Formats: sequence, structure tokens, C-alpha cells
Amino acid sequence: MSGVMAFLYSVLYVAAIGIASHFIGEALPRRWFHYDKFPYRVWKWERGGKIYDALRIRAWKDRVPDMSRIMKDMVPKRVGKTPRAADVWRLVQETCVAEIVHVALCLCAPVIWLFWGNWIGILLGGIFVICNLPFIMIQRYNRLPLASLAERLEKREERRRKAAEQEQTAE
Repeated sequence: MSGVMAFLYSVLYVAAIGIASHFIGEALPRRWFHYDKFPYRVWKWERGGKIYDALRIRAWKDRVPDMSRIMKDMVPKRVGKTPRAADVWRLVQETCVAEIVHVALCLCAPVIWLFWGNWIGILLGGIFVICNLPFIMIQRYNRLPLASLAERLEKREERRRKAAEQEQTAE
């Protein structure tokens, strides 16, 4: 296969799996995703998220493309001004979905080598993996504070519910 054709096939392949991954990610049942279970739970090497602080993810995470800004069928990746626990838990699940989609894309990278059969395929596959790694790191970075916020909001909502019940019974 000529280099031009191999390059064209590589580009088409990456575009096709990128588009397919969006639809597959959106179709996955959210009940499958638990932030505190394998593979989404915090690992010891992450040191409670400190590894991501060392990588300064906060400084650059908003500069990478966010598909939820483009694709209107996706859950926006922002916490509103008056967030509810359920909404934040949904964002936590979305970080799990996005992480697994980007991991799956990384696992698809070796197919690029098949178009080339040489070091160029390995290089392009490696670049494809490297381009997906920041998105995986961002999901893992965002998950911890989002889960913490969701837990605090749940407690606050429970306190307010109990206060409202007590107020009703006092009347």
C-alpha cells in the first residue's frame, strides 16, 4: 500500500472510530458506571488527586476540545450556579463514560499499524494514544472534586428536607 493511501486510511479510521465512540459512549447505560469501583476508583499512585495537581491539569484542562460544547446531545460538563446532588452525580458518571471511551480509543490505536506495517504506523498509533491521554487524565482529575461536591450537596439537601418535614409537623 502506498504511503498516501496508508495515510488516508489512517485518517479515515481515526475519524470513523472517533465518531463511532461518541455514539457508543452516549448509548452506554449510565448505571454501569460507578466512580468508586474499578477501573474508575482513585488509585494509590494518584495520591488523592495530587498527581494531577503536579501535572497542572487545572491550568490547561479548559484549553482542550470539549465535545459537549459541540454536540448538543451530550450532558454539558459544567456545574450550574445552584447545583443539585443528582446533577453533579450525573457529571461524575459522565467522567467515567468519557474516560472509558478514551481508553477504548487508545486500545484501537494498534490498528493504525496495520495500514502501514512499519515504524510509521507505530509512531502514528503512539501519537493517537498520546492525544487521548490528556482527556483520560482530565476525567480522573475532575471526578474526585465532583464526587466530593455531590456528597456535600446530598447532605445539605437531606438536612433541608428534614428541616422542612419538622416545620410541617410543627404546624
